[in-house]
Amino acid sequence: MFKRYRRLRLNESLRDMVRENNISVNDFIYPLFVVEGQGIKNEISSMPGVFQMSLDEILKECQEIINLGIKSIILFGIPNLKDSIGSDALDENGIIARSLRAIKEKFPTLFVITDLCFCEYTDHGHCGILDHVCKSVDNDATLEISAKQALIHAKAGADMIAPSGMMDGIIYTLRKALDENGYENLPIMSYSTKFASAYYGPFRDVAQSAPSFGDRKSYQMDPANRLEAISESLEDESQGADILMVKPALAYLDIIRDIKERSRLPLCVYNVSGEYALLKAGQKAGVIDYERVMMETMISFKRAGANLIISYHAKEVAKILNSNKG
Repeated sequence: MFKRYRRLRLNESLRDMVRENNISVNDFIYPLFVVEGQGIKNEISSMPGVFQMSLDEILKECQEIINLGIKSIILFGIPNLKDSIGSDALDENGIIARSLRAIKEKFPTLFVITDLCFCEYTDHGHCGILDHVCKSVDNDATLEISAKQALIHAKAGADMIAPSGMMDGIIYTLRKALDENGYENLPIMSYSTKFASAYYGPFRDVAQSAPSFGDRKSYQMDPANRLEAISESLEDESQGADILMVKPALAYLDIIRDIKERSRLPLCVYNVSGEYALLKAGQKAGVIDYERVMMETMISFKRAGANLIISYHAKEVAKILNSNKG
């Protein structure tokens, strides 16, 4: 006697009923990149459909996102002037603070997550203050200014803060600063397991954040290290993170599953720029069924254990899901 698994596959309605994982518009967070100026909407050549936008265009984009049913964005700021310590990120009238206030004023129900880092704001492109002796980021000096940046985001109306620099102690530092200043209910989504990945290339085009020297391997994780990856996320959980994250997503599905099996916290994945660009290149070349491959990729994240997905595909996915509803 053998099991007839096909019994549950022969009818479309039954296939839908027994499906173990599903994709919802509620799963998605859409990245937006704000620049100074007006009437600016610059498409990034390596990421078709992704733009640097001035605040007036960002506000139009937020309306479209809401119309599609997407409930959340993650906001990145790109100032005109950059310096060694990322001063614009520490300015209550800097690009992120001004953009946050405008977005929350016009769209109070849109859930706005802010990326908290310094790579977009520094002239050297690294994620904090440099230690010129070891030619890397000074961890503890960066913690100090990260706390200042978090308070600026909180005061400007951020709904969640997402520190991405991979500094040791960052979650403890931010949680302490927020709690002591009356923001004990503001959640933190940690980039808790973030690898030093080649998949970030196109992002550095849109965020203008490529390091001017060296790389980020002294603070981002070695892609070969599984046990360290698990430890990084569990450490951030112990420091007070509310949501954990694995970045990139597609090449690290095993790590997503490993962390999901060890933590009860919600888990986010960042479907990064290189993953997006590869699918877009395949679409342009006509070598893949783009929409099917995109949706299969999204379900792989959910199957691995993701609760939330940051993705440049979010609007496309929402349109497909909404059309299927109709």
